[in-house]
Amino acid sequence: MASFLLKAAGVLVAAGAIGIGGWSFATGWHPAASQYPLQGLDLPENPGAIEWGTVRARGADFAYLVATSGKDRRDPGFEANWSAVPEAGLRRGAVHLYSLCQPGADQANAFNAFVPRTADALPAAVDVDYRADCTARPERADLVRELRTFITMVETHTRKPVLLRLSKPVESDYTISAAIERPVWATANLFPPAYAARAWRMWRASDIRRIDGIEGPVNWDVVAP
Repeated sequence: MASFLLKAAGVLVAAGAIGIGGWSFATGWHPAASQYPLQGLDLPENPGAIEWGTVRARGADFAYLVATSGKDRRDPGFEANWSAVPEAGLRRGAVHLYSLCQPGADQANAFNAFVPRTADALPAAVDVDYRADCTARPERADLVRELRTFITMVETHTRKPVLLRLSKPVESDYTISAAIERPVWATANLFPPAYAARAWRMWRASDIRRIDGIEGPVNWDVVAP
């Protein structure tokens, strides 16, 4: 009996070690830089304190920051991070979290009023996903029309084409990438996504990566070569 318990304990220890090792690999993984030379991260709302110099030293070339959500929410950390990112040697881009419950023009006005037009900025991104604070599911034609209005207004402000960051559920329901010809930013952990109607230009390859300089998991992205 004692021998059996010792063997069982050894198996559990080994399984635990494998589990810890697997999790460590997953949280440290990113696509090979030899295949995807341009890599960076995107932050959620209210990301907290960030050591941008350390983030740059860990291999980030760029950072996308949430600026606005819907027509009436501004991220409180955006302005400070927007200034700090280029000082650390990274390129910067702004993200708008699109609401299916509000007119595209109102949301574009909110974004344009808050995000400065700067020559060094990356193209703005509009994130289209289902969100807990909005249960609306508009008709496809209505959503595409409102998104086009948003995109036209933002591109007039920034003078650069907008990136479409499309979640798989929304793209599956609406096939937005087939209706609006803009660069696609797709998301899928570990394996390159193929759910959009067109090839992705940017890929969020991990939402669990851990790097020095940021507390908690990081959304890690790569640009198509």
